[in-house]
Parts: sequence; structure tokens; C-alpha cells
Amino acid sequence: MADRPAWAEVDLGAIRDNAALLAGLVAPARLCAVVKAGGYGHGSVPVARAALEGGATWLAVALVEEGADLRSHDVDAPVLLLSEPPVEAMDEVVALRLTPTLYTEQGVEAAAKAVAVTGAAPLAVHVKVDTGMHRVGASADGALAVVQAVADRPELTFGGLWTHFAVADEADHPFTDLQCDRLEALVARLEGLGLRPPMVHAANSAAALGSPAARRDLVRCGIALYGVAPSLAQVAAPPVVDLRPALSLRARVSFVKRVGAGEAVSYGLRRPLARPSTVATVPVGYADGVPWRLGVSGGEVLIGGRRRPLAGSVTMDQILVDCGDDDGVLPGDEVVLLGRQGAEQVTAWDWASRVGTIAYEILCGIGPRVRKVYV
Repeated sequence: MADRPAWAEVDLGAIRDNAALLAGLVAPARLCAVVKAGGYGHGSVPVARAALEGGATWLAVALVEEGADLRSHDVDAPVLLLSEPPVEAMDEVVALRLTPTLYTEQGVEAAAKAVAVTGAAPLAVHVKVDTGMHRVGASADGALAVVQAVADRPELTFGGLWTHFAVADEADHPFTDLQCDRLEALVARLEGLGLRPPMVHAANSAAALGSPAARRDLVRCGIALYGVAPSLAQVAAPPVVDLRPALSLRARVSFVKRVGAGEAVSYGLRRPLARPSTVATVPVGYADGVPWRLGVSGGEVLIGGRRRPLAGSVTMDQILVDCGDDDGVLPGDEVVLLGRQGAEQVTAWDWASRVGTIAYEILCGIGPRVRKVYV
């Protein structure tokens, strides 16, 4: 069966290079490559391997199933689970030697029991403290209790303490310093009890790039690993400009027609053409991750190395592109929706700023119908 002429091209060399750049930048802290959500739409297993080749020493995922997928493909690096696993999943956590994040005493009990049942070696766990994001994690007092509970269980070892920043992508926001101070205060309290964490980590991509004091022993880089700025404000800032976007979204023109001036195309007939135009149909749509709003907010794609505006609403399976007076556009021509063609480039932040979202959502939104090609 012939492949559909729409694909995501993932440059594993860019992943390796980005990992090497980040690892060098944050040293002596170590690099943890965040490969959850299918590697932010890039493919978790190939990305994990490339990141490890580039200098990452840890991986991080959100779900036990994501860790199991890495292990089933013989990825044996340390894998941190970024949320406390469900009690019923602890047996699998132990069997796969994943590193669970814990922030409840019930979680500690479940992890210890899972180790005891299997007779496995003690399991290293990390404890998460909520320093102000208020998503998951124990309070400072709660984290003390959780760490003490870990220390009291011979089946477990205290591997690390960590937190997550809420506004690190906003330069000079004072709340990041406040979170750092709260984390440091907890470390001091633990030291006073003889429970010093072997590893302390807090920095996400934004903090790893812009807040050297927050790097501590480990940085957890997601979006930067993929060559994308953590925020629109950081797009042109060093060292972000040295990262290379790893993913491009491409397709081929499937149909071309001439449409007269005053005619409108696609659902809603929202924008009549100002002049007779060559309109190209491209077989990719919102089911594949092209935001519907891109068609009504001035979205563009690249054909023949030139920016071409969308001619109407994005539909589930197709978009229409206004190629103006260019009658040289033909079926089979390559279309770049995200990525570079010639001297022009369309980025995930270009799309995100058009439709009022963030680059993370654009990358993670690329649909399962889009095959991945690794280069």
C-alpha cells in the first residue's frame, strides 16, 4: 500500500546535537531528557536513544506505560516517572526498575510493598515537593514526612528531591527565586535530620537555559531538547538560537485548480479571493495536527521556497493554499507546513502565536495518522 503523502521528518542528529549542547551548558549538572507524550510528538524511543548518545544520562516520562515502552525497546538508562504512580502500577515500576516520584506516604507504602513482594533490590525513589506550582507534590512539611518514611523502609532508598517551576519561562520573574529559596530551605531541614538528598533538581528547559543557579544536580529538558524555545520571548535569545528544531511537517500537493476572483474556498467560504488564483490542495488537516484556527488567522505554508497563505478553513483531512499567479505549482510538489524550505522557515511558535497557544501543544498535537520518517 502506498504511503500517504504527508509525513513528519525527525532529524535525530538535531536531537543528539541539542542534547550535547544542553549537557555542556549545564555541566556539572546532568541532563535528563524528557521524552513523555511520545517524545513531544517526535517518537519517544528514537529520541531517547539519540539524547543518550548526545550526553543525556537520565530520561523522564509521565506514565508507567511510557517507561515500559522504553524498556521494551532495550533502553536501559535511568527513567524518572514525573508523577507518583498509581498503587496498582507499583509492581510494574519495580519490575522495570523505573524511578518513581513519590509525594504521599501511601505511595511510599505501596512502593515498599511492591519491592518486598518481589524480593528485588532496594528501589531508589525521588520525592517531589510543591514549592508553589500547586499541581502535584507534597508541602514542605509533607515532603519531610515522605522522606522520613522512605528512609524508614529498607526496601527503598532516597534517591533525590525535586520540584517544578511555574514561571521559569518568564525572565526575571521573582517567583522562580522564591521557589528556589523554598527548595533550599527544605534541603537544609533534611540535612539537619541527617537526610540530605543525594540529588536535587528543579530546572526545566527554561531554567536550564536562563537560570544557572537553578541547575543544581540535574536538569530536566523537554522542549529545548527538540530545538524549540520554551517561550516566544526566548526564541531569539542565546543559547536557544543555537538549538536546531528536530521536526518538520511535510506533505505533497495532491490537486491544483484555478479559482476566479471573488470565489471563496473551503467550509464557510470565509475569504473570497481578491484575484484569480492557483489553489493547491494538500492532504493534511486538523486530524493531523494542523490547527483549525490557522485557516482563519493568516497561516502560511512553504511551497517552492515561498510563503503561501492558506486559502480557507482547515478541514479534517486537507488544506487549501493560495498560490496566486504561480501556475508552476503542480501535484507532487513538496509542501512544508513546519520546518525549512530554501531560505524560509515556519516554526512551531509561528503557528502557536497565530492561534493563541504554545509550541508544546503544536508539537504534541501532530496526529497518529502522520507517519514519522527518521533521518
